[in-house]
Amino acid sequence: MRIAVEGCMHGDLDNVYSTLLHLQEVQNIKIDLLLCCGDFQAVRNEKDLESLNVPPKFRSMNSFWKYYSGEKVAPFPTIFIGGNHEASNYLWELYYGGWAAPQIYFLGFAGVIKFGNIRIGGLSGIYKSHHYNMGHYEKLPYSEQDIRSIYHVREYDVHKLLQIEEPIDIFLSHDWPVGITACGDLKALLRQKPFFEQEIQEGTLGSKPAAELLGKLRPPYWFSAHLHCKFAALVQHEKDGHSTKFLALDKCLPGRNFLQVIEIESGPGPHELQLDEEWLAITRKYNAVLPLTIKNANYNVHLGTEQCLQFVRNKLQTRGSKPFEFVQTAPCYKPFQPVADGVFHGFYKNPQTEALLQFLELEYLLNKMLESRKPAANLAPLISGCSFDYLGEDIPIDDIDDTEDSKEVDPEYAQEG
Repeated sequence: MRIAVEGCMHGDLDNVYSTLLHLQEVQNIKIDLLLCCGDFQAVRNEKDLESLNVPPKFRSMNSFWKYYSGEKVAPFPTIFIGGNHEASNYLWELYYGGWAAPQIYFLGFAGVIKFGNIRIGGLSGIYKSHHYNMGHYEKLPYSEQDIRSIYHVREYDVHKLLQIEEPIDIFLSHDWPVGITACGDLKALLRQKPFFEQEIQEGTLGSKPAAELLGKLRPPYWFSAHLHCKFAALVQHEKDGHSTKFLALDKCLPGRNFLQVIEIESGPGPHELQLDEEWLAITRKYNAVLPLTIKNANYNVHLGTEQCLQFVRNKLQTRGSKPFEFVQTAPCYKPFQPVADGVFHGFYKNPQTEALLQFLELEYLLNKMLESRKPAANLAPLISGCSFDYLGEDIPIDDIDDTEDSKEVDPEYAQEG
């Protein structure tokens, strides 16, 4: 099986797909699957841009909307995770994972899916310690602070991934596991990105939860993005002698290393997406304690692991393992046609999510997002002793040269990458 891996998409689906189609033709190969490591930017319409953590002058519809509307169809099955520049209102609809567009599957805030007999796991977002032990408290309409915190990795989602016992073949994270730079050519990395050195020395470049998952899951392949450079590493796991090939990739720009094609052994097929039995069981076990406030989850759950596995196994035997069908939930962008006044383009109850939870016989908890929220200022007393620097919170990325008007680059956008 040939799998293409892409770094940060930044909404540029047209160019990534055309590059891969050209590669197929020139090298006379067939690509079976595309994986994207975040900053996908699944923007359906102008309203979605309001939930995208990008300064207004840099917001652009790009090309995802064409695939959402049906104007175009992805030429390869595509699986992506979220990064720190996403249409977060849409991805929250698909918190558990689902089709963001035909042939384009979002792995969820955390998730596992099978493609043929290849098992792919992923963790969306980036790690920030001050939000890690909180719940998913953000509610629409998002405040300026919510837009910058909703994509921060939460301990609840990592806890679920740490329950995985069956082997994972490929894992995706947006930011790098902390410490990964010690397993590759550090000197070459610092020649390219010299300002990484201090954070590497301090042990703060990357994600601590991702490193914990790397040590627990020990997948043969791990792919990341976020830092807008290519970096390879080989991690030797002392526990069982296994190793992980790590690769980080750049974003889609001319002359940049944003794509890699790998060959991986797989069964004869069919090569199509299937729901993962173990992950569904973990979801069933922990869904009741999904934290939707500032407080983290209480993991005192009443369902047993084997009980959940047997429940899911019986359900899949009856229904089959195909993901639930894609459904449009928001109006599609129409070029040259203004958005109608008074039309709500924010959060919708996605039928895919509803169907999955009904299948697992679970309560739909995400509708709490529809409740009216207090002004953002009233949130501060609930977070005692915390001071969040939202303007400088993300790892500095030297993307000034990526913008046409480099003299007017918003410093915050240049930092977040």
